Amino acid sequence: MNFAEFTDFILADGSIAMITAGIAVFATIVTLAAPLLGSNKFSARIKAVATERERLRQASLAHIRANERGGRLRDTNKTFTRNIVDRLNLAKLLEDPKLEDKMMQAGLRGSRPVATFYFFRMTMPIVLFVGAGLYLFGVNDHGLSDIFKIAVCVAGAYIGYHLPGIYLSNLAQKRRESIMGAFPDALDLLLICVEAGMSIEAAFAKVASEIGPASIELAEELSLTTAELSYLQERRQAYENMGKRTNHSGVRAVATALIQAERYGTPLGSALRVMAKENRDMRLAAAEKKAASLPAKLTVPMILFFLPVLFVVILGPAIIRFQQMG
Repeated sequence: MNFAEFTDFILADGSIAMITAGIAVFATIVTLAAPLLGSNKFSARIKAVATERERLRQASLAHIRANERGGRLRDTNKTFTRNIVDRLNLAKLLEDPKLEDKMMQAGLRGSRPVATFYFFRMTMPIVLFVGAGLYLFGVNDHGLSDIFKIAVCVAGAYIGYHLPGIYLSNLAQKRRESIMGAFPDALDLLLICVEAGMSIEAAFAKVASEIGPASIELAEELSLTTAELSYLQERRQAYENMGKRTNHSGVRAVATALIQAERYGTPLGSALRVMAKENRDMRLAAAEKKAASLPAKLTVPMILFFLPVLFVVILGPAIIRFQQMG
């Protein structure tokens, strides 16, 4: 059949009707079979997602076990401080029931920081006691009596015992301030990701990658929460751990909202929007409080450093002229 014969066949009245009927039947079959094909495809996609989630969970567990063996989260290699702590049983003698929470809030995880903490809690009192004794009894006693010098040495030992705890509290405070400085912006990004249709794990991972330049500590917390959401049996525990590690009311409120959203099916976007506004208000209130306390803090430096210079500048020429006249 050449092209002319094919054109005549197409243009024939009966052929046009037959072709039109065939297209209509084909479209009807596709329309009726589309839901069945779609459900099978959807089931296959759900199964693929579940398989990928299980693979990621196994990879996260393997990564954590590798880190534990490598010494990042749980160090099995005996270091010098760990040997001293184990041999002297300092973990029991100097036991601090809140040490684990303080370590998490300071961003220190594993057994190595704990052993280092107990080691310095044992050695710092001895170092300061011996140092104060050598200075007061051997270098310069400043005219103090023996009882007062012994009291100074004991006070040095007492301060040395609390120095590791003070350092740990300051480290946790700086980390908390860094997290809360960028947390409202992170909530805005998380809200955008959730409203765009991303899952909470993908949203946490995306926000962690974006918020890193503003706060490395917050990026670390979000990444750790993403990992815990992957391998912990209860997702609620991952959110509670995030609130416990930061030890801030704003983060704990967000964790509670996420737990309630997953348990009761409440809209997550509206909850995140309210939490983001509250955290922005808290950040603004903290800035206003710091600004309001600035005059009181500047009073002593102004009296010690500013006013004497001002008096010298004002009275200096008058004093010089008076001396010249005399």
